[in-house]
Amino acid sequence: MKSLFLTILLLDLLSALQAQDLLTFPSEELNITGTWYTKAFVVNMPHDWKGPGKVFPVTVTALEDGSWEAKTTLLIQGRCLEKKVTLQKTEEPGRYSAYHGKKFVYIEELPESDHCIFYCESQDPGKKFRMGKLMGRSPEENLEALEEFRKFTQRKGLLAETIFTPEQTDTCVPEHD
Repeated sequence: MKSLFLTILLLDLLSALQAQDLLTFPSEELNITGTWYTKAFVVNMPHDWKGPGKVFPVTVTALEDGSWEAKTTLLIQGRCLEKKVTLQKTEEPGRYSAYHGKKFVYIEELPESDHCIFYCESQDPGKKFRMGKLMGRSPEENLEALEEFRKFTQRKGLLAETIFTPEQTDTCVPEHD
């Protein structure tokens, strides 16, 4: 059950892209194609939740209809699994639909070069899942971008003390029992 929860959570993390109360909406020329690294994330989970131990780069590809495909590898129960999520363009700039409309994903570009916040909210009745990720074009730490992410976290009502900084890994190596 815990592995299933982590799988769902990691898929949500992958699909997360932006905030509803944006500083500015991204332009139609937004280009998020390429490789992104998860610098930090926050989820409306219990305080003792630690998140995944390792994260792998996310590759985003533009699709012809204006949607995006995000692809990454997840380490689940010792196995490396490739996951893809399609983010369907909506009428609202910067807002995308994922998982057959069950989640909305937003993207906020940060003033710090090559950094974005990916934000996801579930639309499931009865439970409100929210998650934000600080993403960067390189794995190096950027304190200014992290501070902007903390401010974003506060605006969204997520607890800054629950921000998690995962270990960056380029290659998934299966774990054996």
